[in-house]
Amino acid sequence: MATSTLRRQGPRERMLAHGPACLSTPELLGIVLRTGTRGRNAVELGQMLLEHFNGLKGLLSADASALRQLDGIGPAKCAELLVIRELQRRCALESLTGLPVLNQADKVRDYCLAHIGHLPVEHCLALFLDNQLRLICAEEISRGTVNQASVYPREILRAALRHHSCAIILAHNHPSGAAYPSASDIRLTRHIRQALALVDIRLLDHIIVTPSQTVSMAERGDL
Repeated sequence: MATSTLRRQGPRERMLAHGPACLSTPELLGIVLRTGTRGRNAVELGQMLLEHFNGLKGLLSADASALRQLDGIGPAKCAELLVIRELQRRCALESLTGLPVLNQADKVRDYCLAHIGHLPVEHCLALFLDNQLRLICAEEISRGTVNQASVYPREILRAALRHHSCAIILAHNHPSGAAYPSASDIRLTRHIRQALALVDIRLLDHIIVTPSQTVSMAERGDL
């Protein structure tokens, strides 16, 4: 198709004819947003959002309150953007089901990054596994301040017994971006491991999650 004809087509028509890869990120956002605001069409609104949040990652990490502060982002558009992130998280979780989690280390990390990497305060996430190390469920155990989450071994133990779990992978985020476990992270992790071992539940790993990467305490030898 001639270039002039492509230019006359809107983003939705070009996507249907040639696939989403032919569109720019603002154009893809424009399709999701559907309409613009006074003085901006949907694509220009998408571009404004990308600039405001310093890119797509920042945009999809924004919570409802941050989105609603922007001109032109009402409840409907806010919900549409939040849905994208939630679908991303659920896709990552779905990819973990069915096979032993230890064979899917990259998928575990992707899920943890999608679930808690963007959060502005510390959250602790637990992945509960059966005796074949398959995922039973993932559950948030605690949340805290910008610097620290309060994680109690008894809460993790109670949840593990409730889910009839035989092994656990923990993850918590560092909103500061520090990519390695602190001394207190290591002490707490070993305390949790010892508490779980009393009822024959294995702690397989504790993953530190930043907005851009993950670090395995098991791989570092910190367990």
